[in-house]
Amino acid sequence: MSSTATIDIRRAGDRAATKISWLDSKHSFSFSDHYDPANTHHGLLLVNNDDIVKPGAGFETHPHRDMEIVTWVLRGSLVHQDSTGHSGVIYPGLAQRMSAGRGILHSEKNDSWNLTGGETHSEPVHFVQMWVLPDQAGITPGYQQLEIDDELLRGGLVTIASGMPEHRNNTAISIANRFAALHGARLQPGDSVQLPEAQYLHLFVPRGEVVLEGAGGLQEGDAARLTATGGQRVTATTDAEILVWEMHAGLAA
Repeated sequence: MSSTATIDIRRAGDRAATKISWLDSKHSFSFSDHYDPANTHHGLLLVNNDDIVKPGAGFETHPHRDMEIVTWVLRGSLVHQDSTGHSGVIYPGLAQRMSAGRGILHSEKNDSWNLTGGETHSEPVHFVQMWVLPDQAGITPGYQQLEIDDELLRGGLVTIASGMPEHRNNTAISIANRFAALHGARLQPGDSVQLPEAQYLHLFVPRGEVVLEGAGGLQEGDAARLTATGGQRVTATTDAEILVWEMHAGLAA
């Protein structure tokens, strides 16, 4: 593990992009046809995709294996269905995790129904999908979702997903990696939170603008990759939302 404290700022406009008729996707790391050997992961985080999907469209059924996949919706709603029989509508404030394990098929589409009015949603769905490796290969595939109270999110960093033993009693959903946790916060101008200390941190700003202590301003879509550090304050300059991966291990060489 590196013992040198570093902060590496990655700007929104420098991300690789996939843009087709129904999808506008920005990739923080190498993904699909966009491969950069110098940008494959940070810590345990391999994928941080910032996706907008048009109404009535989405990802058809496709396979995954040996990956913990966390989806966080910012606007609109996303329908999940998988080969283990799980299905659900993911919307802002709902934490969702799929463990691909030894193999799973799933689809994700912007075709959810208004449960009260019976009308389809007409707006795009904007979400961030993040992938981390599990502790071990070949685990049983699984699915979990749980709503996080909006007021709780506005009170500071909230643990959205974690496999760390110390978070067992205060995390919304679990992931199969004991060295990783995802935190989130919704901030109003002037609000600030303090980053945890960890070998690796990944701070992503999917909405709004913030200032990272010691590094300066981060705008929507920007990220900071921190190594062997932590404790810095993140302060909002507009209404903002942040996602923070805390990781106490990296990928094996």
